[in-house]
Amino acid sequence: MTKLKIASWNINSVRARVPIVGRFLDEEQPDILCLQETKAEDKVFPAELFTSRGYVHHALNGQRMHHGVAILSRVPLEGHGRHDWQDNGEARHVGVRLPQGLRLENVYVPAGGDVPDRTINPKFGQKLDFIERMTRWSEDLKEPTLIVGDFNVAPLECDVWSHKALVDVVSHTPIEIDALGRLQAAHDWVDLGRKFVPAPERCFTWWSYRSPDWTRNDRGRRLDHMWASPSVAAQATMHKVHEPCRAWERPSDHVPLVVELEL
Repeated sequence: MTKLKIASWNINSVRARVPIVGRFLDEEQPDILCLQETKAEDKVFPAELFTSRGYVHHALNGQRMHHGVAILSRVPLEGHGRHDWQDNGEARHVGVRLPQGLRLENVYVPAGGDVPDRTINPKFGQKLDFIERMTRWSEDLKEPTLIVGDFNVAPLECDVWSHKALVDVVSHTPIEIDALGRLQAAHDWVDLGRKFVPAPERCFTWWSYRSPDWTRNDRGRRLDHMWASPSVAAQATMHKVHEPCRAWERPSDHVPLVVELEL
C-alpha cells in the first residue's frame, strides 16, 4: 500500500507567488502539487522552484498572462493529456496517470463573467458549455480518477457566506449548481471536501481581494474542489483546507486543498 499526498491550489500567477509556493511545499511536503491559474507560458514557468525540492516530474499547460495549469510531482507521471473543454484553445486542463494506476486530472473552470445569462454574457454560456463537456467525458470514464481544481462553483447553500445574498451571483446560481450536479452524477463523483467536512459545516476556499479584512467579515465561498471516483474516495484518509495561506504575504485569493490517499 502506498500513501500519496496530493495538493491543489489556484495560485493566481505562479511567478508572483514563488515565496508562498515554496513555503507551502516546505511545510506541507505533498507528493504532488496541482496548480491552476499559473498565468505563465511553459517556457517561463519557474521550474527550478520545484525541481530544487524534488518535484522533478512536470506536466504543464501554460498560457501567457491568463489561465494555465500545472502538475508538479515527486513521483513519475505518465499518459499526459489535455482536454479543450473550453473549445477555444485556452489552457485549462492537464491530466496524468500515476504509477499506482490512478488518473489525476487538474482543471480550471471559467469564472463565467458577471451576469448569469448566456444570452447577454457569452462568458457565462462558455462556462456552462465547459461543464457540459466535462459531463460527457465523465460518462465514459472507466479509470479510477481524482479530479481537482478551481471549479468556480459553490454548490451548497453552506458553501457561501450568504446564500440569500449570492443566489443570483455567478458561482452560486441555480443553473450553475444544476450543471455541476449533472457532472457529479455522470460518474458518481464523491466530493471529498464534504466527505470530510460534512455540510453544513463552514468550509471556504476563496475570499475576494475586494474585502479590506477577509478574516473579519469572512465572506468566503467554496469554489475549489477535489472529486474522486467511488473506489478512490474509499482510499482517502484525510482532506483539509489550508486556510492560513490566505494570510501569507502577497497571497492568492484561493487557498490550497490537500488529500491523502492509501493506494
